[in-house]
Amino acid sequence: MENFVIAMLITATPLLLAATGELVTERSGVLNLGVEGMMLMGAVTAFAVALSLQSAPEPLVPGWAVFPLAIGAGALAGMAMALIFCVISLTMLANQAATGLALTILGIGASGLIGQAYVGTPIQPLPKLGLMQDWALGRVLLGHDAMVYVGLALALGVAWFLTRSRAGLKLRAVGDNHESAHALGLKVIRTRYAATLFGGFCAGLGGAYLSTAYTPLWGENMTAGRGWIALALVVFATWRPIRLILGAWLFAAITQLELYGQGWDIGIPSQFLAMAPYLATIIALVVIARDVNLTKANAPACIGRPFRADR
Repeated sequence: MENFVIAMLITATPLLLAATGELVTERSGVLNLGVEGMMLMGAVTAFAVALSLQSAPEPLVPGWAVFPLAIGAGALAGMAMALIFCVISLTMLANQAATGLALTILGIGASGLIGQAYVGTPIQPLPKLGLMQDWALGRVLLGHDAMVYVGLALALGVAWFLTRSRAGLKLRAVGDNHESAHALGLKVIRTRYAATLFGGFCAGLGGAYLSTAYTPLWGENMTAGRGWIALALVVFATWRPIRLILGAWLFAAITQLELYGQGWDIGIPSQFLAMAPYLATIIALVVIARDVNLTKANAPACIGRPFRADR
């Protein structure tokens, strides 16, 4: 059970990072379906930077700086993809759903092209903190790499930002009624640009974690639908960050059943366990959709709607 919990926390990290960014994006009234593409670009960029720094004949940077630079580069790659989305959907007022889908297709193709030379080449993984390893509780809580704690801290920070900070309340106002927010003098487009870029940054972090820590190698389409699960997690959590943490842990636990279920001899076919996370996503969305009041109470009213300042 100890190994199961450790694996669950690690598996939840890329989902939590990507979903936290998307939650902020959607709270501002923007629906960006390009999370999968942004994660892939973050993954391939972080892997390329880490491999280049680790395989250099002479050290280009101190050893401790390799992973911050690689993961930071991955996050910036995700942000660059989000900027493309912003220009097309927020400035040029293209359909947000169509633009997000196009962004995912672009990310899949571009990451596959960039990563051709890296397929099958491993790197040294992101080191773990390894604190208090003599105790089972220490191994579960303090034995992970730094990004596990970054993901949790980021979600908690977003929860505080959206409910306690002035800027967070303004962002929610923009997402709930952009026309009234504009009439009050709030910068709607500027706020949505910032929120969407933050979402891309977090998606890039999630992708970077996959290729530098979770599986420290590059493989085409290595996100395996995690971007779509992150999108579903936001709805599952009804746009609340604390619920998002619990949802990420739940989906990660279901994912780990594929690996641990056979060892536990629970008598369920491995094929069913492999599709369990995606089946759970569908079931969760169907259950939530039945409670219309719960969804309307928390969903941003202007999500996906374009804003024109001249109206």
